[in-house]
Amino acid sequence: MKRPDVHVARACELNVAEVHGAERDALLARVEELFARERAERKEPIDVREADADIPVVSLSDGVVTLRPWSRDDAGFMAEAFADPAIRRYNGAHDRLGRPAPPLSIEDAEAIIDEFASSWRAFVATEPPSGVAFAITDAASGGLVGCCGVDDWSTADVAQFGYWIGPSARGRGYATRAVVLLTRWLFELGAARAFLTIEADNEASAAVARRAGFVHEGTMRAHSVWQGERCDVMWFAALPLEWTMRDPDKPT
Repeated sequence: MKRPDVHVARACELNVAEVHGAERDALLARVEELFARERAERKEPIDVREADADIPVVSLSDGVVTLRPWSRDDAGFMAEAFADPAIRRYNGAHDRLGRPAPPLSIEDAEAIIDEFASSWRAFVATEPPSGVAFAITDAASGGLVGCCGVDDWSTADVAQFGYWIGPSARGRGYATRAVVLLTRWLFELGAARAFLTIEADNEASAAVARRAGFVHEGTMRAHSVWQGERCDVMWFAALPLEWTMRDPDKPT
């Protein structure tokens, strides 16, 4: 790519050398003005890696699954995942009648990832980790498989979180391992309680919660809605001193 500012500087060098006093000062001011205008008008692609550079690096791993912050490079995976019917049903945005939002575009996914990044920055600034999210990856290949994140952290230090796994990665134990890693991290940060809510007909997700050491505390009747029909929602929770998976060596 051509650099017009270099050519501006070279064109002015001779003129600056040939003038003195007030005229020289005026010419230098003109050069600075040209530099500023050129920089403002220059159109260069944004380096995604630079845009992600200020996101805190928090990584959790058990050697099989690794959790890391999302990057804008991951937007394609997120958009593709949210075209999956199960993710749209249980994890996507709905209107008051339970009708799902349209599938995500790449731009939509990038905007969500940018919100995650803002939450990470707030967390580093001593805020609670509410809104932070991890990409779930295969520890060996680095391939993306899903997402888990903190939906809310209350003033009473109660953390609510959720998770999803892409359709091609289901049934391999990724979700259980991710929930254990995330829960352990939340307790290390001082959470007095961690909980999650699961639609009553989402048996696979309920099985993940149980395998990860969460206790089914009850069912909230007609708490949610899907396509105009009311749905029951199950409540699962774990307490740090009772959680059976708190030992890092505990098999999952």
